[in-house]
Amino acid sequence: MNEAALKCIDTFLFQLQNERNYSPLTIKNYRRDLTHLLEYLQQQQLSDWSAVEEQHIRGLISQYHRRGSASASLQRLLSSSRSFFKYLLQQGIVINNPAALVQAPSSARKLPATLDKETMSRLLAIEGDDAISVRDRAMLELFYSSGLRLSELTGLTIVQGQDCLQGIIKVKGKGDKERQVIVGSYAQDAIAAWLKRRPELAQEGEKALFVGKQGRKIHNSVVQQRLQYWAQKQGIDMHLYPHLLRHSFASHMLEESRDLRAVQDMLGHADIATTQIYTHLDFKHLAAVYDAAHPRARRKK
Repeated sequence: MNEAALKCIDTFLFQLQNERNYSPLTIKNYRRDLTHLLEYLQQQQLSDWSAVEEQHIRGLISQYHRRGSASASLQRLLSSSRSFFKYLLQQGIVINNPAALVQAPSSARKLPATLDKETMSRLLAIEGDDAISVRDRAMLELFYSSGLRLSELTGLTIVQGQDCLQGIIKVKGKGDKERQVIVGSYAQDAIAAWLKRRPELAQEGEKALFVGKQGRKIHNSVVQQRLQYWAQKQGIDMHLYPHLLRHSFASHMLEESRDLRAVQDMLGHADIATTQIYTHLDFKHLAAVYDAAHPRARRKK
């Protein structure tokens, strides 16, 4: 591949970042995947992008599959290649998309771990009236109340914190997509208490709702550490991580509401199939519905 081929990748990534507002992490993943693609095609001694055929894309996926790449990594590599060739097709550089019909090897989807309601209540029963404990109680209550992602929580501003007291806030999720989330009464009370204590930690002019000991926006890793601290403190013998609270929120909401579309909106999932993975957790309810409704579910008395 020549310099013109390399420039195509740079131009494509520039468009994703500046015109479609892709996050730096997504751009980094795209660059890594397209570098793998380019290296493989150079091994095949191809001169330019128009020479790439479907068999080459299959070969790329097969090579990384043999190297032990996870199914998710192969899916992302294929998706990045497909998007890139779609861009080249739009620019008139190629006449077809060689990655369009290629499929990566599939694997069984792992079910998300969750906390049951009793364990979740134990985790959230944070005692202590020092500023750090009050802050942590507010963070964990909001995590579970609203099903936030970690980046969404740490990205909240003090203005959004004040909006929480009204029971609803707007957050920006993946792809800069905005959605409204509900804030429950327990989380509202916890945030109200934190807003009163926040000046003890926050430096002047800091806009982030949650701050660390240095008075600046709290780091994602600190939230992780504090969650694990409270898990140990509350006698919960398992590894907890922020997304686990989001999983638990989704599972518990589906158990009570039966409304898959509503939970999809609350989580900000673009595809309802992503939300459907939580439905496996409530088979007992389905069995109860079957027993109550099906005319031949039970023997007649």
